Amino acid sequence: MSESDYFVERRKLKRSRGIWRAMAFIALAGTVVAGGFALGGAPALRDGRAHVARIEISGTITGDKKTLDLIKRAERDNAKALLLVVNSPGGTVSGSEAIYDAVRSVAAKKPTVAVVDGTAASGGYIAAIATDRIVARETAIVGSIGVLFQYPNVVKLLDTLGIRMEGVKSSPLKAAPNPFEPMTPESKAALEAVIGDTFDWFKRLVRERRGYDDAGLARVADGRVFSGRQGLELRLVDAVGDERAALEWLRADKKIDRDLPVNTYKRDDTAERLGLAEALAFAADLSGFTRAGDAFRRAGSSDREPVLDGLLALWHPAAHN
Repeated sequence: MSESDYFVERRKLKRSRGIWRAMAFIALAGTVVAGGFALGGAPALRDGRAHVARIEISGTITGDKKTLDLIKRAERDNAKALLLVVNSPGGTVSGSEAIYDAVRSVAAKKPTVAVVDGTAASGGYIAAIATDRIVARETAIVGSIGVLFQYPNVVKLLDTLGIRMEGVKSSPLKAAPNPFEPMTPESKAALEAVIGDTFDWFKRLVRERRGYDDAGLARVADGRVFSGRQGLELRLVDAVGDERAALEWLRADKKIDRDLPVNTYKRDDTAERLGLAEALAFAADLSGFTRAGDAFRRAGSSDREPVLDGLLALWHPAAHN
């Protein structure tokens, strides 16, 4: 074989290998995506059957996209009702507002009920009151109606270490309060105004959703928490019980078919963890297309570490920050 023929054959072999590798990549990508759909990702297959959507709101609330997407799914799927299981001490005010708005959007179309399976405090309670009815265990924790802003004050520590922070600001209230300098009366007044406005918003939600007059609202909106049984007496919740009691209410009062399955929408389903871009990246990695895998992963990755920034509607923040 001549040298020119040798190089021609080499090019043909490399081209053939590339074609087979591409075909293997496409087949594997299809398998991964199809597997993800089978485990909970294909709306046409998963959500075609009527059901009760069950979504858990747990941990620190940040209004993250994955949780909001689950709630939106319940709105557009063939779900006949939404069962919201809350076990959260709260989180950011804006994140709690986002959850509230998303649940209210579902409630405009379908029956909704919340079950407090442990704690629905602060932002967790905001999520619960977005539903049509709240069921709580007798020993659950509910309430903590209030808003919090905290920051460290390290002025004395810096003085002890002989460190002084210098800065130039466009106005005295820029970046105030600042942990590196004492709070001024002006910055404290400005912060109190923001806290007061946000607290008024929180109380307005509670008043509207729970039907309180001024006296009733004052009894529950002083920041304290209540047991589920106390919450029932104070009308913070509608009934004591568990998920079975919530489902029974849906069936008896909202005429939801007793034979409907309860489908739990999970954030960590294959389709939730592996979107199309991530699935293709996974397949690309296995097929040897590492550059394609990196590109797909960069395109599809949207995970962020939760950051508690701004005002908080949170019970016992020190335990959850």
